[in-house]
Amino acid sequence: MRPSKLHPFAQQIQESLYVSISRALSLTSNIKELHKIHSFLITSGLVRTVFFSGKLISKYAQLKDPHSCSSVFISVSPTNNVYQWNTIIRAMTHNGLFIEALNHYTKMRVLNIKPDPFTFPSVINSCAGSGKFDTAKIVHEHVLELGFQSDLYIGNALIDMYARFSTLDKARQVFDEMPNRDSVSWNSLVSGYSAHEEWEKALETFHQSRTAGLTPDSFMVSSVLPACSGLNAIMEGQIVHGLSLKLGIDINTRVCNSLLSMYLKSNKLEECHKVFNKMPIRDAITWNTVVSGYSQLALYQESIMLFKEMLNKHKPDLLTITSVLHACSNIRDLESGKFVHNYMVVNGYECDITGSNILINMYAKCGNLSEAREVFDKMKTRDLTSWNSLINGFVKASLYEEAIETFTSMKMDITPDFVTYVTILPICTFLMSLKLAKSFHCETIKSGFNSSIIVRNALIDVYAKCGKMEDALNQFDNMKDRDIVSWNTIISACSHSEEYNLGFKIINQMRIEGILPNVATILTTLPLCSNLGAKRQGKELHGCVFKLNFESNIPIANALIEMYSKCGNLKNSIRVFDHMKVKDVVTWTTLIYAYGIYGQGNMAIIAFGNMKAARIIPDRIAFLSIIFACSHSGLVEKGRAYFNEMTKDYKIDPKIEHYACVVDLLSRSGQLPEAEKFILSMPMTPDASIWGSLLSACRASGTHTKIAERASKRIIELNSNNPGYYILVSNVYASLKKWDEVRKVRKLIKDKGFKKDAGRSWLDIDKKIYVFSSGEKFFEQYEEVKNLLEVLGELIAKEGYIGNLRSVFHDVGEDEKREILCGHSERLAIAFGLLNTKPGTPLQIMKNLRVCEDCHTVTKYISKIVEREFLVRDANRFHLFKNGSCSCGDYW
Repeated sequence: MRPSKLHPFAQQIQESLYVSISRALSLTSNIKELHKIHSFLITSGLVRTVFFSGKLISKYAQLKDPHSCSSVFISVSPTNNVYQWNTIIRAMTHNGLFIEALNHYTKMRVLNIKPDPFTFPSVINSCAGSGKFDTAKIVHEHVLELGFQSDLYIGNALIDMYARFSTLDKARQVFDEMPNRDSVSWNSLVSGYSAHEEWEKALETFHQSRTAGLTPDSFMVSSVLPACSGLNAIMEGQIVHGLSLKLGIDINTRVCNSLLSMYLKSNKLEECHKVFNKMPIRDAITWNTVVSGYSQLALYQESIMLFKEMLNKHKPDLLTITSVLHACSNIRDLESGKFVHNYMVVNGYECDITGSNILINMYAKCGNLSEAREVFDKMKTRDLTSWNSLINGFVKASLYEEAIETFTSMKMDITPDFVTYVTILPICTFLMSLKLAKSFHCETIKSGFNSSIIVRNALIDVYAKCGKMEDALNQFDNMKDRDIVSWNTIISACSHSEEYNLGFKIINQMRIEGILPNVATILTTLPLCSNLGAKRQGKELHGCVFKLNFESNIPIANALIEMYSKCGNLKNSIRVFDHMKVKDVVTWTTLIYAYGIYGQGNMAIIAFGNMKAARIIPDRIAFLSIIFACSHSGLVEKGRAYFNEMTKDYKIDPKIEHYACVVDLLSRSGQLPEAEKFILSMPMTPDASIWGSLLSACRASGTHTKIAERASKRIIELNSNNPGYYILVSNVYASLKKWDEVRKVRKLIKDKGFKKDAGRSWLDIDKKIYVFSSGEKFFEQYEEVKNLLEVLGELIAKEGYIGNLRSVFHDVGEDEKREILCGHSERLAIAFGLLNTKPGTPLQIMKNLRVCEDCHTVTKYISKIVEREFLVRDANRFHLFKNGSCSCGDYW
């Protein structure tokens, strides 16, 4: 029996009712109202209709109530109606319940309900959202099986899905196979390339879209701008910016945020300001971008100000807070750091473990370890970053005991990681504790981090600085894998341990293995050349700098200036300086110091004046260098004037090294009582370096014995860990013939386990470095060297030379003293050089200690007799001996 037809009037009422319910469903934005409509649909039985059940599910999804979506879907007992399945899948996807959406799709397939083109966009989005790549591939196969691959919306969803899975080649393949494309197709591909930093492809695809006649929208522009930034193609980015102006989307917030990011990354602050000031609406991303951008550009004050302005309109997230605390840390702005901390407490960020870790790091960098500790102690849960940040803070503040105690406590709470060991290991070098180094090394082995390249690199550094170069080499040799830092660290270790030849061998090994040096390698290797005076290797390294296009790198250029100056080639130092387009305060300071070690004080003064004329503000080291230069040129009044200028005009508080330099300045000029008076007027307690400068001058002058004795007593009282000062005291007592005091000091040296640094000199002949130690007798051509020195001794005696036996600090007879003097390392090097080079060839000799008075005199005589130039670098400066005189004017 057929159901009776509705009366036309009743049908009209029914249609009107359906329209009203449908409108009500569309307009409602309140969950309570929706529940009322739902109740009415149940009562009226309309809930079981495909149309209204679908509308109801969609509305619940829109109002973020996926549970009610499922209830409606279950209540209508869907069978083979694809619309209802599409609706529930779309609802689950919309609410981020991707697994549930995929489960519905699976049930749909099990029930043999054939999907239609509207099914797949949501299913594909759920595949991407859930990270189920295997499922994604199966779904794509279903699309192909059903012949839906030409559907525009499905194609766009597939491009986006593959992009999110980082399979951009597959995304491109889908794109290329699409018969039709719209703006979403192009946007999805460009956005995918940009998101995965495939900048060139993003920009290329953007240009292809323009060729295809597509007018870019705000999404496209905001997607391509990061590519311009990533490629540093700022001109291209400005063209895109101009295009956005023409299209009227230049004030779109998304576009503006991308423009801000691009201009900040390229340091185009003026353009950034224009974009920022023009924006009608600024969202949280806007503020995050500028706060973090300014912080990354080291504009820390501006970053902090922007953060405070942001608080009036938006709530910052942890990313912004991290950026502003980074800014506070770098300028040690503890007040602003505390302001941010207070904001975090009020807004509940302090309870977040990440937030607390950021605060610990900030307080530690600002030197407020008590606050850092307080934040740490309040944390209910701590992770590795919490512990590592606190330990690092203690290490940086030289609170080594606290760092070790924290490390011990950490092990009872959590297992340390490789970062922990890399942070804690440097303590061993500061304490010079080999025992502690071995203990930490054992722990890295037990914890399995000994194979970590970063940990191994730290161990190489620690062993070298603790005086165990052999152990450092073992760590390096036993590494299965090495990175560039490994090579740089072992080269630096060789330099620190004065194993210069070994350092050059490792550099050669690095070259053989095809390891390309980086900036750090060059900066690590140049000191090898500087310390050894190896000008040949230094020139080779300079050539390497050009090949690697590092010549515009300021730190490298500065290191080259220093290298050439210490290798006896001041002209090349000046040449490097003159070729530099950009010079910083280190550049000028290095040149001033170079003039100083050559005794060219007046040139140093001119350079210092030129530096100020170039609007480079001198720092502590610059003043130290100019006072040093004055000291080694006898420019006492100038040196004192610079000291006063530093304190009064530049408001720089002198450090102990500045006072030591002034003492040296006065002492070298013979003003020993004035130097002692200056020491006693210091606002801080003079250390051994201060009294050592005074005592060294007393020894050189052979006068003011009372001052010498007072300085010696002060050095002993200070209980310094530098053996050089005790040896100086011993030598002064020896020159005063106070042998009992000499024996006491030497016993003290022995009891402390100190070893005297033997005098060594070396020179380079035919690409080979020959090293000589004072008193050495077992080397090639010793007999010839000995005989030549005897002949030279007779010749210089005829010229008027009388041995200065005060330069020998042993209680022995005069003949034995003369023999000791004759065996000084620089004399052995000079004689060896004379025997193995052609007549007239200049010789360059390096010495690790100060040239003694007698050797200085002897070298002047020899230069006249053999008609040779000798360029000698001692621990303080260069001496050019020529025709019986020295460039220092006997003032060193």
